[in-house]
Amino acid sequence: MPGSIAITSWPAAPWRCNCRSRQRSPARRRRTCTGVEHAANFTDKVHVLVPAPAGLRSQPGLQVHTTSQGPSTKGVGAGVLPRTDPTRAAWESAVWLEPTRAIAIIDTLLGRQLTTRAALAQFAARNDGRPGIRRASWLFDLAEPAAQSPAESQLRIRLVLAGLPRPVVQHPVQVSGGLILHPDLAWPAVRVAVEYDGHWHSDREQLHRDRQRLNRLVGAGWLVLHVTSRRLHQDFPGIVREVRAALRDRGWHR
Repeated sequence: MPGSIAITSWPAAPWRCNCRSRQRSPARRRRTCTGVEHAANFTDKVHVLVPAPAGLRSQPGLQVHTTSQGPSTKGVGAGVLPRTDPTRAAWESAVWLEPTRAIAIIDTLLGRQLTTRAALAQFAARNDGRPGIRRASWLFDLAEPAAQSPAESQLRIRLVLAGLPRPVVQHPVQVSGGLILHPDLAWPAVRVAVEYDGHWHSDREQLHRDRQRLNRLVGAGWLVLHVTSRRLHQDFPGIVREVRAALRDRGWHR
């Protein structure tokens, strides 16, 4: 493979790596990149970015993209593949991936301060007119650095895509005793919140803290809905119905 190739597979997000070794297989290169957790799994295609024309074609398991711009890379030490600018990785995620997957990567890049909203806006402005600019700009606007996990990011954008108003991420709520709690997703105007319960919430001690937290939010006048990982993946329409009904009961009108 050409030495100027940049690998953009999602296990490698946020880093895209310049491949200098022709002997390493795509799977091997995927494992040597540092990435955003849960960005992909090992059945996903490896995406590579090559200068045009490069003579490299897509094939099963490999998706080739061409560019007239060279990848912006950073050295990371001897024996380690260089990595590209996370801002560009955010752009590629927004343009190439479906929104529910892209938003989790962009949220994480912002949350780890690997890029900024200003940098994303500048990159979008420089690429105005390119395919995917509208979707990338929309996702950049929806991105939230305060998101606590990829699953919460996916839940948030799926609710928006279902026609619900955009929630506030980690909105501060003062409860009894002056304590400040931050629900995962909130609609402050109607005091409705959604809490995402991942697998770790099944721990007995965590369950105790969750119930105490719920009681305090309810005591402060909030209606709180809980979404489990299982329901997110198996009963999302039911989640939408429940959130919509809660918002309407509290006075929201579309």
